[in-house]
Amino acid sequence: MVIVGASAAGLTTAEALRNKGYDGALTLIGDEPHLPYDRPPLSKRILSGAWEPEKVRLRDHQAIGRLDADFRLGRTAVALDAPGRKVLLNDGAQVAFDALVIATGVTPRRLPGDGLAGVHVLRTLDDALTLRTHLLARPKVVVVGAGFLGAEVAAVARIMGLDVTLVDPLPVPMRRQFGDPIGRLVGQTHSDHGATLRLGVGVARFLQSAGRVAAVELADGTKLDADVVVVGVGSTPATSWLADSGLPLGNGVECDAQCQAAPGMYAAGDVASWYNPHFGVRMRVEHRLNATEQGAAVAANILGEQRPFALVPYFWSDQYDARIQAHGIFPEHADVTVVHGSLNDRKFVAAYGHEGKVVGVLGWNSHRELRTLRQLVVDHAPCPSARTTEGSQQP
Repeated sequence: MVIVGASAAGLTTAEALRNKGYDGALTLIGDEPHLPYDRPPLSKRILSGAWEPEKVRLRDHQAIGRLDADFRLGRTAVALDAPGRKVLLNDGAQVAFDALVIATGVTPRRLPGDGLAGVHVLRTLDDALTLRTHLLARPKVVVVGAGFLGAEVAAVARIMGLDVTLVDPLPVPMRRQFGDPIGRLVGQTHSDHGATLRLGVGVARFLQSAGRVAAVELADGTKLDADVVVVGVGSTPATSWLADSGLPLGNGVECDAQCQAAPGMYAAGDVASWYNPHFGVRMRVEHRLNATEQGAAVAANILGEQRPFALVPYFWSDQYDARIQAHGIFPEHADVTVVHGSLNDRKFVAAYGHEGKVVGVLGWNSHRELRTLRQLVVDHAPCPSARTTEGSQQP
C-alpha cells in the first residue's frame, strides 16, 4: 500500500488500514518534513500564538511508530506510472504499489507579483510560523480574499490590534461559500471589530520598495499601504504530478462513489472529486473532517467493503466571537430560511433549500440547535416555510 500525502487524509487511511487488519508493507510519502499535523489551527491558534507548533501534531512519535510504516517525508511525488504501478519521487526513487491512495491536497492560488518579500500565502505550518513572526512586528496588513482563510486571518490580525484591510472582488465576504445574506453578516462583524473592508474591487498589482511590498494597488486605482499582504484567493487540487498518468482529472482526481479513480487507485481528502450519492452530485470538499472520514472510507474499500461514500460535509470558521458551523452543501442560488433564532441577535440556524429539499444548514453561535437541525439534511427534508415567530428574520 502506498499513500501519497502525509496529512490528515493520508494518515487516517494508514491508521484505518492497520485497524482493519492490514499487516503488509505501508508507505506514506509527504512533501513536508513534518510528521502529520492538523491544518485548521494554522489560521487561528498557531497564527494568534495561542498554540505552540507541537500542539498541531496529529499523532506523537510513539503512535507513528506503531503504524509500522515507511514515512518518506520531505519527498515529492513527481509522476505516476499507472501501468507499471510505480510512484516516481523527486529524489529519483520509484515506489512500487499494489494499491495507491492519492491524498496530496491542494495548492494555494497565486497572484502576479506575490513573490515579493512581505507577501504571504498560508497553507503549511512553516507558512503560519513565518506569517506569525511578521505580524508580531505590528505591520499594516492587507488580506486579499475574503473566503474562509482570508476572513480568519483578518480576524486574528485585528484581535492582535493590527491595522487590517480585507479586499475581495465580490460585494460581500464569503459569498461563494454561503451566499449574500450570511456574507453581509460576516462583513458587518469585521467592520464592528475595526477592520476596513474594500469589497467589489480586485487587485491590480503589488507595489514595492527595496524589494519588499509597500502597497496594494486596486483595480479602481486606490493604493493601500501595506507592510504585510496575505493572499487567500483559493486553492487548486495538487494534481500536476498526475498529468501524464492517464487518471481522470478535472476539479481534482475524479473518482466513483467508492472514491476509486482506477482499479486499485483511490483518492481522499481535498484532492478527491467523487460522486456523493446522498446529494446526487459530484463534489470536492476542502474541509478537515471530510479528509478524516474519506480516508477511513478509502481504507475500507481497498480492503473489500466497497461502500459508497455518502458524506454530509461538516465545517466551521471562527472569527472574533462568531462560531460559524455548517453541515451539507450550499448551492449558489439556494433559498435561505432562518429556522431558529435571529440574524439580528447573531444567534441563529439557517436552512439552505435547493430543488425543494434542505441541502445545508448553517449555525451562527448555535451549536446545540445546529446539531439537531442537521437531521434536515440527512433526511432530505422539504424546504421549510419562512419563519414568522417573533425575533426571527428572513435573510
